[in-house]
Amino acid sequence: MSCNCDYVVPNKESLAPHYDNCRLMWDELHPGIPCPKNADGTIMLPNKHLAGLDVDILYHLGLDTKTYDLPAMFGDVKFVCMGGTKVRMREFAEYMREVLDLPNKGQKLVNLTKHSQRYAMYKVGPVLSVSHGIGIPSMTTVLQEVIKLMSYAKAKDPIFFRIGTSGGLSIPAGSVVVSSFGLNGNLEQTYDIPILGKTRKLPALPDQRVYQEVHSLGSADDGFGTYIGGTMGADDFYRGQGRLDGPFCDYTEADKMAFLRSLTGMGVRNIEMEAPAFSAYTREAGIRACIVCITFLDRLQGDQVTPSKATLTEWQRRPMLVVGRYIAQYFKK
Repeated sequence: MSCNCDYVVPNKESLAPHYDNCRLMWDELHPGIPCPKNADGTIMLPNKHLAGLDVDILYHLGLDTKTYDLPAMFGDVKFVCMGGTKVRMREFAEYMREVLDLPNKGQKLVNLTKHSQRYAMYKVGPVLSVSHGIGIPSMTTVLQEVIKLMSYAKAKDPIFFRIGTSGGLSIPAGSVVVSSFGLNGNLEQTYDIPILGKTRKLPALPDQRVYQEVHSLGSADDGFGTYIGGTMGADDFYRGQGRLDGPFCDYTEADKMAFLRSLTGMGVRNIEMEAPAFSAYTREAGIRACIVCITFLDRLQGDQVTPSKATLTEWQRRPMLVVGRYIAQYFKK
């Protein structure tokens, strides 16, 4: 079996030699699991029950396989970019329209999920920009439907990004973190999901070569630091992240600081609420994926997000710049 990597950044010693979903590497990284990617790069959904459906209703996207011509609508998508808020993902779509010099600049974008009202999804050329809400349950709901959407649309080898906000660890506020692994609240690099009464542990590992490529495109002229490191995905914003400012707190400040320092010692550079599940589900689907987050504060210095709204707005554009540069690089090669 030969390598089928369509490299975004040319090979060099600092980069892994293959993407994790390379057919040459799949059996080594996923022993005993068939590759969920067809020879032409389209996604092969492993759920055999789907074949028995006359129509698959993607309820939260307001789409289905009968009413809509999904290959015509989405077959050219190469990048799926997801983030928490509807506003952020509309702004990202508008930004990518400028970066890729696409037509109809300034024209109002259409929310393609308008019939469901739960999320927002915008398409600009080969980029799909989707909001996922806050936390793992909200994110995985739309992520799984978007994975099915890409399969039904016959999109070839799409690359997924999560563009998010987070709290940093021992790095300056306003820094960007490119995740090298997801860590759950029990400090394991897995996404733990109860299925039929039993907990399944799925490896929470983004594509190594992709996060290395993204980091390699950083520039000293950016005006901010870009770091590679682990990302803890908590199931709760307050106690789950060791905060002292929630309505409940049953530990001391010393306990909190010891916990945060232990995370730093493990190579964790930021904390958010989606990384383990996003990494695990894209990996299971054989999809290249990467998480790029801005840090609003250094959690070792406090818990409250204190910068001004103008500063936070400017900072939120930084992951967009990093991801946009990678997408632009793909279309330059």
